[in-house]
Amino acid sequence: MKKALFSILIATSVILAQMPKIEFTEFDLPNGLHVILHEDHSTPIVAISVLYHVGSKNEDPQRTGFAHFFEHLMFEGSPNIKRGEYFKLVQSNGGTLNANTTFDRTFYYEVLPSNQLELGLWLESERMLHLKIDSVGVETQRKVIKEEKKQRFDNQPYGKLLEEVFKHAYKVHPYRWTPIGSDQYIDKAKLSEFIDFYKTYYVPNNAVLSISGDIDIAKTKELVKKYFGDIPRGTRKMNRPNVVEPPIEKEIVDTVYGNVQLPAVIQVYRIPAEGTKDFYAMEMLSNLFSDGESSWLNKEIKDKKQEALYIGSYNFPLEDPGIFFVFAIANIGVAPAKLNVDMDSVIAKARNELISEKEFEKLRNKIESQFAETASSQRAIAEALANYYVYYGDANLINTEINRYLNVTREEIQKAAQKYLSPEHRVVLYYLPKKKEGDK
Repeated sequence: MKKALFSILIATSVILAQMPKIEFTEFDLPNGLHVILHEDHSTPIVAISVLYHVGSKNEDPQRTGFAHFFEHLMFEGSPNIKRGEYFKLVQSNGGTLNANTTFDRTFYYEVLPSNQLELGLWLESERMLHLKIDSVGVETQRKVIKEEKKQRFDNQPYGKLLEEVFKHAYKVHPYRWTPIGSDQYIDKAKLSEFIDFYKTYYVPNNAVLSISGDIDIAKTKELVKKYFGDIPRGTRKMNRPNVVEPPIEKEIVDTVYGNVQLPAVIQVYRIPAEGTKDFYAMEMLSNLFSDGESSWLNKEIKDKKQEALYIGSYNFPLEDPGIFFVFAIANIGVAPAKLNVDMDSVIAKARNELISEKEFEKLRNKIESQFAETASSQRAIAEALANYYVYYGDANLINTEINRYLNVTREEIQKAAQKYLSPEHRVVLYYLPKKKEGDK
C-alpha cells in the first residue's frame, strides 16, 4: 500500500512538472469589462473571445431560447458591418469564428492571423456597442433557429433526450428548460423584447474579453481601450436566479416516446455545482464508467452482456447544482427494465468497492491528457481563462485546477458514488419508440 501511494505521489509530481504554465495579465476597464491577455508566440495566430454571463437560466420562463437566439443574432452586423459580412470579413482574412450557448453563458470567438488582431477587436466591439436588431434580422433568425431545432433536436433520434432529462430533473430551477428554448416563445416575442434583452445582458460589465496568442501585451492593452473603452456600462437589472431546487425525495420513473427505433434507458442523478470538491470526484466517476472500451459500463453492459448498442455517462458541469446521467440504447430484444437493473449493478459496484490502483492511475492520466489538450489550443486557452474567471472568480485555475482532480482519493470517489448515485433519489426515464396507429 505504501509503495503504491509513493508511486502515485511521484507520478503526480511528474505530471505537474510537465504541465506548461499559462501566464496572463488581467485588468478592468472603467465600464466594467474584464480583460484577460495571454501572450504566446509559438504560432502566428490569435484567439479573440468574448464571454457574456448570460445563458438560458437567465431567461423569462415565458421567453425561453433568448440567449441562444442572440448567439445567432449577434452575427447580424451593425451600422458599420453589413448584414452577412461578419463571416466574410473573418474568413477572407484567413480566420475562423463561432459561438455557443449554455445554461450559464454565451461565448463568441474569432481565431485569426495575429496581424489581424485589430480586426477581431473591432468586430467584437461593434456588436457589443450597437448590434443591428431590426425586423429583417429577427425574422431571418426566427426561421434559422426553428429549422436548427427541427434538424438537430425534433427530427433526430433521441434528439429530445436532454430536454426530457432536464425537464424531469428540475421542477423550479430555470435549468428545467434547455438553451434551444421553445418555438412558441420565440415566435411570440416582439422586436422590443429582443432589444431589451440585448441592452440588459450584452454589456461590458457582464462580459469578459479574453485574448490568447501571438500578441504584445502593452500594445494589446491600448487596442482594447481604443475599441472597448467608450462602450457605455449597462445599467439595467439582470435576472440572477437564486432558486434552490428541492431534493428528489424518492425515485421518479417515467416513460417518454420519441422518433426512435430502439428503446433507451436514462438514469439521472443530482450533483453539486462545478468547482466543488465532490464535483471533481463525480467527473472521475464519469470517466471510470464510460471513457473507452475498457470502462465499467462499456465492458459489462455493452461487451459482456451485449445488452446495449451504446452506453455512456455524463457529468454535466453547471454554475448551480447540476446533474449526472447514464444513457443506454438497448440492443434488439433487450427489455428496458432489464437493462436498467444491470446498469444499476455497475453503479452499485462504485458505491460498494474501491476502484483499483490501476484504474485510479488511468483516471489521473486521463485528466492530465485533458489539461494538456486545453493548453495546446489558443481558442481553448481563451475560453478556459474566461470560464475560470466568471464561474470561480479566479482565472489562475487554468494552472491549478488540475490539483483539485489529482487530490481526489479513491476513497472520495467511492464516497461520492454513495452520496449522489442513490436509486432512491434519482429519475429513471424509459425512452420508447412512438406507438404506431393501431398499436395497443
